[in-house]
Amino acid sequence: MVPYLPNKLATTAIAIYLGTLATVTIVYYRYALSIDFILINIMWVVGFFLLSAYCSRKWKDIPQKALLRNLFLTALGLRWAWAIFAYFFYIFKTGVPFEFSAGDSIWYYEESMGNVHAPISAVWDYLFVHTDTISDSGYVFYLSLLSKITGYSMLIPRLVNCIFSAATVLLIYFLAKRNINEEVGRMAAIFTCFMPNFIYYCGMNLKEPFMIFLLVAFLERADYLIRSKKYNVWTIAVPVILLISLFSFRTVLGGAAVFSLASALVFTNTTVVGRKKRIMLIAWGVLAAVTLAGGTIMNEVEATWDDRANNQSNKRLQQTVRGNQWAKYATGSVMAPLMFVMPFPTMVDVNEQYNQQMIGGGNYVRNFFGGFVLIALFSSIFITMNWRNLSLILSFVIAYLGIISTSGFANSERFLLPGLPILLILSAYGISLLNAKNYRFIKIWYWVVPLMAFGWVYFKLGSRGLI
Repeated sequence: MVPYLPNKLATTAIAIYLGTLATVTIVYYRYALSIDFILINIMWVVGFFLLSAYCSRKWKDIPQKALLRNLFLTALGLRWAWAIFAYFFYIFKTGVPFEFSAGDSIWYYEESMGNVHAPISAVWDYLFVHTDTISDSGYVFYLSLLSKITGYSMLIPRLVNCIFSAATVLLIYFLAKRNINEEVGRMAAIFTCFMPNFIYYCGMNLKEPFMIFLLVAFLERADYLIRSKKYNVWTIAVPVILLISLFSFRTVLGGAAVFSLASALVFTNTTVVGRKKRIMLIAWGVLAAVTLAGGTIMNEVEATWDDRANNQSNKRLQQTVRGNQWAKYATGSVMAPLMFVMPFPTMVDVNEQYNQQMIGGGNYVRNFFGGFVLIALFSSIFITMNWRNLSLILSFVIAYLGIISTSGFANSERFLLPGLPILLILSAYGISLLNAKNYRFIKIWYWVVPLMAFGWVYFKLGSRGLI
């Protein structure tokens, strides 16, 4: 078993990225990224792989208490540093402390500021009672409560979100450790600590850091409930409350979470979850579903599901009208097989997609780790056959990414982000399973990764008639 990220893998990943980026920049020099975006992306990739390799080796044998302290403080320090840097970077680039082409983040801020002096009961009625949809209401309510303490600050909410993002790292450790083993738990937590995409969103007023925290907290507490020999009202209530809260952030996220919990209760081995406990939890779940039926949440879930095909068709049509002529081919059947490795890195400057250009390095990490995700999936299904005991996390990531693949946001990094925590756990699991046999597959993957990057560049430029 490999208990850490080997230096050879880390340096190879860096070399492949630098070589691919340099080649793309030279071949398509007319559409090359600006120097600041190139440097930011190199920082993401080099920083992630070198720090993950070093810390996974250095921290593999230290006591759990020291590990958790190191993880939290390191994650928090990195996120605070980026949040402060991004605040002034965006002011320099855009004139305001918001990301390029900001939309949702400004709306979240303005909505929460409008509730600063309103009574909490009035805010609750506005967001959850007198409304036809509650998606996003949870985050606006959270920001509204926070604004009553922090005032009109744009930076402080981001710094608070950094705390939740750092806490997510610790939850990943416990979730991965319980599902697989200690070594994978440590690696997965370290990957989450240094993952560029998680750090990146701490520099904006978007909901992703807090939403990912709630999601991972639900999965960790639900997993604890299923595996624990003892349970009470509190251990049942916490995951239920977290589950309901997910619907107020993103409807499909709550739906995928419900599916994952139901799948875990059905498929997890009886040796892990007792028969009586399984029956009790399933019966309780059915009762909860009947109670919610006909309410705002269920109506929104049904509407989202019914409109999924139209949403995809309309999104592709909009992209085609804007000049992306090949977007019409990005159907669900095409995108679904790619969900475990997407999104691809943006290595060229097209249509001023600056936000995508800033996080290209993080997307490359996802592409590179995709090979290890495939090893983990193959092993859990066909070799170790422990997929039943991984059914909670596997069913969530498959359900969520499957839903997104059939929507109009199959190639959106932001909408794919909730699947990333589980993919990092599977990546760590895949690395731990490395041996001479499956390393041959990774050697092939070394060639697949740059081909995916080049293919995405060709798609971006070719679909706009630029090559």
